Amino acid sequence: MMKYFQRLGKSLMLPVACLPIAGILMGLGYMFDKSVMAGGDPGSLFVIAKFLVTAGGAIIDSMGILFAIGIAVGMSDDQEGTSALAGLVSFLIFITVLKTDTVAALKGIPADDVNASFSKMNLGNQFIGIVSGIIGATCYNKFKNTKLPDALAFFSGKRSVAIVTGIVSLIGCGILFFIWPIIYSGLVALGEGIVGLGAVGAGLYGFFNRLLIPLGLHHALNSVFWFDVANVNDLGKFWAGTGTLGETGIYMTGFFPVMMFGLPAGCLAMYHTAKDKNKKMVAGLLFSAAICSFFTGVTEPIEFAFMFLAPGLYVIYAILTGLSLAILAMLPIRAGFNFSAGFLDLFFSSFTPLALNPWMLLPVGLVVGVVYYFVFRFAIKIFNFKTPGREDELEVVSNATANMSNGSTGFGEMAKIILEGLGGKDNVTTVDNCITRLRLEVKDITKVDEAKIKSAKVSGILKPGKNAIQIIIGANVQFVADELKKLVK
Repeated sequence: MMKYFQRLGKSLMLPVACLPIAGILMGLGYMFDKSVMAGGDPGSLFVIAKFLVTAGGAIIDSMGILFAIGIAVGMSDDQEGTSALAGLVSFLIFITVLKTDTVAALKGIPADDVNASFSKMNLGNQFIGIVSGIIGATCYNKFKNTKLPDALAFFSGKRSVAIVTGIVSLIGCGILFFIWPIIYSGLVALGEGIVGLGAVGAGLYGFFNRLLIPLGLHHALNSVFWFDVANVNDLGKFWAGTGTLGETGIYMTGFFPVMMFGLPAGCLAMYHTAKDKNKKMVAGLLFSAAICSFFTGVTEPIEFAFMFLAPGLYVIYAILTGLSLAILAMLPIRAGFNFSAGFLDLFFSSFTPLALNPWMLLPVGLVVGVVYYFVFRFAIKIFNFKTPGREDELEVVSNATANMSNGSTGFGEMAKIILEGLGGKDNVTTVDNCITRLRLEVKDITKVDEAKIKSAKVSGILKPGKNAIQIIIGANVQFVADELKKLVK
């Protein structure tokens, strides 16, 4: 079950990766003319702003369909396009059969009397998108090799997937017809329960968000607060300009000081506390990872550099993150992101209507950076945490952290070494990746040679399941994954 949810979390990153372009387009639009959401006065700048904001909004308003397609592809056995079509088929059936007008006709009642939950059946419904993606991928995996009698041979194999998906989706519609109002009300209650806690709720969310990263389950938690799963939709409302100024963005703002200043300061503390003989070696890793975190908000290269070497420090880091979200929730500062809380997202989000004193995050971030530096340095010294450069064996440091300084070359050679460490291509069942990790399934986990894999200078290795293995590569993971897929084929 854990492995299944990890795979779902990884699959969520495929549609989420479509959001940065929406943020860039909308940010540029609002930069030209903030009045575009209110109609504005026709003029050259307004026309440009309207053009850009509408283009970005097309993506934001269609996140449900993106989720359906992205999850269907991500959870399929071979990421084949048929699974994407299956997810789309399922999604269209759900949002059409369960929309307000259809439900009213089926029940024989006026549309105004239909439960409000059915009004959420639209292209932006991420919950239905997730369900549809799972149905599409499951039907694809189960029926892609189906063989039918000669008279029906045309519908054999992958052509049968859409048919089965349609049938399963109709059954799902019948079930949701009765339980969707209950599910929706429950999710809303969950979201409102956290929202009702105000700053404390934001802090709890930030704390658990970081704790779930090693398990890959933080995306599931994020969907409750960032998207419209529980009627919170912090991210969607922020970029669409439909939320409340001063409230919307509460579950995003506190990440900016952490990712732009806190973690880079933590890197500096780890560098200063490393053994002198190891400082030169870890400097490349920590510096490049800090730059990556500041500009893009991608934090896994830093987090995986110490979460397993010093789990106690990682818990402290999660607590500090929760405190950052709680404190920022109490301040008159709001900003949002489409990808992650780095400088690029801060810049573009600062022009949106619901941004509130976003540039105040810079001085706040400096304070957070100072706190992170001294807390990290104090904790490392007092508890003797084995952060990068402090291990007893130099080889461990090199193997666990050196890949970030490799640059953009040698991906093919890296993939060859990893494949050898996995026991050869005959032992590999599936190859996939998320933003920073290779996610693999092997036939026999005992054939995996971790020492061999580490010799490729990867950041870390996880074994979340009986036959599952995750290899932390970093921001260049896609290139390694592509090379590995070629070798396996």
